[in-house]
Amino acid sequence: MPQDKTGGARSSGSKLSVLRKHPIFSDLEPEALDQLCRYAKHTTFKRGSTIAAKGDPGNSLFAVISGTVKISSSSPHGRSAILNLIGPGEIFGEIAVLDGAPRTADATANTNCEVYIIDRRDFLPFVRSQPALAMKFIELLCARLRWTSQQVEQVILQNLPARLASALLGLTEKHKLDSGRGTIAITQQEISEMVGMTRESINKQLRAWSARNWVRLEHGAIVVLNAESLRDLAESGADTE
Repeated sequence: MPQDKTGGARSSGSKLSVLRKHPIFSDLEPEALDQLCRYAKHTTFKRGSTIAAKGDPGNSLFAVISGTVKISSSSPHGRSAILNLIGPGEIFGEIAVLDGAPRTADATANTNCEVYIIDRRDFLPFVRSQPALAMKFIELLCARLRWTSQQVEQVILQNLPARLASALLGLTEKHKLDSGRGTIAITQQEISEMVGMTRESINKQLRAWSARNWVRLEHGAIVVLNAESLRDLAESGADTE
């Protein structure tokens, strides 16, 4: 269950500081940022908690302060697909908030998380009064669409090793890690659900790459050692094993 800390741990000044650093809200005028702070409710979620479920009304926007949120979807037969991992400085839930339709995926706390929740009834009038913010959301939606198109292209056109390489590179870039070396906090099960491969196939491929010193496997993490070789593999779409 979420724990509301609005009246305790975070003062208005702290809230202001966090939102000012957020890429979506960083260019707001001070008065507008103050207004947004009044709308934002600080909440924590323990790892594994459901933040929002597929089909729920889209009545809130979420801004991640700390931790990672998993966006996923499941089939009636129990298969799960991870659509995205949302980290600090990112938002989610914007599509349902903007169009008023039910949520299209589940949002789960992949780690202990802190988020700001902004109610749709407050947020929509606020966006209408801030044209620059509306443009930021248009840019965000365009980025989401490009990312989705890229994911579909990879599933259709790339073989399994190339898809895994693309996923590792995407996660590295997403979290602004060094292009030649970076640690990705993700389990093999989670990455299997991202690329549509079995965990066994993921493990086999990662161990082959580990033997080549392309990656190093750690508990709950993958360290990218040779991004260039992974990039060549992803672009060729062919296994070099």
